[in-house]
Amino acid sequence: MWDKKRSNATHQGGKVGISLLRGSGTCSGSPQWPWLQYVSVATGLLLAVVLALSHAWCVNAIHENLLWFSQLTEVEREISFRTECGLYYSYFKQMLQAPSIQEGLSDLIHDNLTESKRTINLLQRMNIYQEVFLSVLYRSLPIQSYLEPVYFYIYTVFSLQAVYVIALYLTAWLLSGSWLAGTLTGVWYILNRVDTTRVEFTISLRENWSLPFLALQVTTITCFLRPQLSALQQKVMVWLMYVTTFCFCLTWQFNQFILLVQALVIYTLDCADFLTTTQVTTLYLVQVSALLSVWLLQFCNSMILGSLVLSFIVAALFVRHCQSGLKTGSPLLRLGKLLLHSAMVLLLTCTINYLAKRVLQLRSDEHIFKFIQSKLGLGSTRDFDASLYLCEEAFGLLPLDTLERLAGTLLLYPYVLTLLLLSGMLAVAALQNLSRPKGGSAEERKGGGEGRAVAFRPDVAYNLLHALFYGLLAFSTMRMKYIWTGHMCAVAAYGVCGAELWTLLLNTLRCNSKVLLRLVRYAVPVAMIACLYYKFWPKLMVELSELREFYDPDTVELMTWISTKTPKWAVFAGSMQLLAGIKLCTGRVLTNHPHYEDKDLRERTKQVYQVYARRSPEEVYDILRATGADYVVLENSICYERRHRRGCRLRDLLDLANGHVMDGPGENDPDLVPASHPRFCEAIKTEDAAYSALFTRTFQNKTFHVYRVKQKRKKSSKTSSEASGTQ
Repeated sequence: MWDKKRSNATHQGGKVGISLLRGSGTCSGSPQWPWLQYVSVATGLLLAVVLALSHAWCVNAIHENLLWFSQLTEVEREISFRTECGLYYSYFKQMLQAPSIQEGLSDLIHDNLTESKRTINLLQRMNIYQEVFLSVLYRSLPIQSYLEPVYFYIYTVFSLQAVYVIALYLTAWLLSGSWLAGTLTGVWYILNRVDTTRVEFTISLRENWSLPFLALQVTTITCFLRPQLSALQQKVMVWLMYVTTFCFCLTWQFNQFILLVQALVIYTLDCADFLTTTQVTTLYLVQVSALLSVWLLQFCNSMILGSLVLSFIVAALFVRHCQSGLKTGSPLLRLGKLLLHSAMVLLLTCTINYLAKRVLQLRSDEHIFKFIQSKLGLGSTRDFDASLYLCEEAFGLLPLDTLERLAGTLLLYPYVLTLLLLSGMLAVAALQNLSRPKGGSAEERKGGGEGRAVAFRPDVAYNLLHALFYGLLAFSTMRMKYIWTGHMCAVAAYGVCGAELWTLLLNTLRCNSKVLLRLVRYAVPVAMIACLYYKFWPKLMVELSELREFYDPDTVELMTWISTKTPKWAVFAGSMQLLAGIKLCTGRVLTNHPHYEDKDLRERTKQVYQVYARRSPEEVYDILRATGADYVVLENSICYERRHRRGCRLRDLLDLANGHVMDGPGENDPDLVPASHPRFCEAIKTEDAAYSALFTRTFQNKTFHVYRVKQKRKKSSKTSSEASGTQ
């Protein structure tokens, strides 16, 4: 593929470097010496593998050094899988402990351990097929004697990081035509590890499984949009796009929102006439096919059918089919048609999505839309579910120190310059497309010959808008920066190593020549890599040699006590984060957990969290008994929380949701009233008769207090409570 592109560039001579034509610049190697091309490609692929393995080794070494993972006991290793990571890993462990694969799958499909008093289909509710696949693979391979399951799991995740680097490398190579761009991309990705990945301490997070497949999908889309592909190559690319999109969707529950942004990119390129009708339809149908395949595998998960991205694609294709004369007429008329077209697509999208959710009775993703509304200032700031997200730093705006770090590795400056130059050229090309007489479409321009107006390469246009759209997403929500920063490395490397932008700059300076162009294209990235090596290699070595140790004796003590002193079928209530660890370490039944994409679970979580609100012991008792809880775990770090500001502490969110005045100095809304009961998590420690009649303390240390919920309420409990309240 690269050979064909280089040969074409040679035949076009000097015309290849003018603006962003449909060539991709020259690769390393000389057409006069074909064997050099093979050596160049082999060198580029070898460097891709070396960089990918280096990154995987780095994150593994940092993970080991942070925790001294190899020396931890089994319970300590499992505790290191914090919050929802522990929940996901528990299903891998559960599948391995099952007598057979069939019984393990049956237990997941008819699970009654994750949510007490409920039997749920975990394969439908959660994206845990990766854990199922890994457990089957581990049981099938003859490696049990020398590789522990936990290492098999984490090595697989770290290997996916290597795949991620290779995908970014290939994207930069495809865009620029030079493997130096891929090398620079890999170096930037590794050096900006703090902002490109957090895999070393959140191994099981769904994004660590899915983002490598998203990067591969972007690579296949980039290749699909290149010109001069044969029919067979196009079919191969379509299948690869489907497979990578399917894997991405299968491994992350937020796939629909990421694909929605991607669909908006495709829609924008279609409106500006940078893609052919066939390309647009193919890209849309790949997304739809992948989503529907996942829908089937997840036992007809209604959240997928009710997703905005499916509604948008149906609306976009339907309106496009109905408006056959969209790209005809004068420029002003075409612009008016495009605005009307977009309004119709938006209206139809909202209508389809509303009807789909009404028919499916879908409420699983309500909290996400509440979060978006609250973030935009359009909804109530007292909504408990939305506030849980809004008060977390990860869901806030992108901190400015992120840009300082990116600038420190020389990534931000070429990225911004590339983005500005490409955006300007894209705008010019879009205006020329609008003003083209007789509505010349992308199909007509495809065979328009050399005398046509500037034609912006569709693969570059896609990657540019991908960077812009996901950049906006990252700035609005910090957690989404990991989708943006990796691709940012590839776009910046294209700007440094691509022939088109250097040609534009050299033409502006009136000093363009083939020799100077080649010198600049290769000298600048080599100089940058040398500078980065000189500046950051010592720092990287220091970071890799820094040794720390896992230390959480209170949690270890709690898990050990639960495993040895409580019945196997005991039901535990508490915070979502802690309960995920309890399930992994002890296998006990939970009342709630961190996988928040279910309306009933969110309501139950809010009810269980009343142990940190100002509620009477009778009310809390009734709530816990309704969920089937035998024990409740209270955490001092939540009851006396200081990590968040006033108004964002969990107890504050509960007070606001209950209409109560918040703790501590500060203003309160006028409609809030003082609570009639003390805070439960504090008052229960006094062992007042009203509390001891309903709860018995069974375990405590500096961090946790565990109370057994008595099976039957004593008759005198209500009287004692009322007497205490009167006093």
